Amino acid sequence: MKEETSFIPRTPEDIPKLFAEFWNRRRADLLAGLFNEDADFINVVGLWWENRKAIFKAHDYGLKVIFNNSTLTIIRTKTKMLSDDFAIVHSKIKLTGQTPHKGTEAGKRRAILTFIASRKEDGIWSVISAQNTDIVGGMETNIRTKDGILHPVDYR
Repeated sequence: MKEETSFIPRTPEDIPKLFAEFWNRRRADLLAGLFNEDADFINVVGLWWENRKAIFKAHDYGLKVIFNNSTLTIIRTKTKMLSDDFAIVHSKIKLTGQTPHKGTEAGKRRAILTFIASRKEDGIWSVISAQNTDIVGGMETNIRTKDGILHPVDYR
């Protein structure tokens, strides 16, 4: 088993790696620990959690109910350093094993996780804000019909 010090983000690129590791271990406590106390997290449907406690609560529920058999895999990571102490980290991810819902078996999902991170005085990186955006292949945008149903569309 890894020592707890290996769970500390020492570079911006460590953040998505640890996020995926903690997700796959169902450790919402460690996952939430990657975030500042007043961090924000926006999920794929626009739910907005505005502090570490809310981020923990949402992920704890999700990892127990919605994603309890899931695997999150990092496909690609790109880091853009804004300064020595601030970075934007984009990670393309694959999610498999989501819990079926009302007889509908869940397929593989791909998404982009975006983290805005800062380096603290001790050199450890922490997430200020994150957003999870589903990738809908072959589509350019969504359109909401008059009856409120959201559909991915391609204008080409």
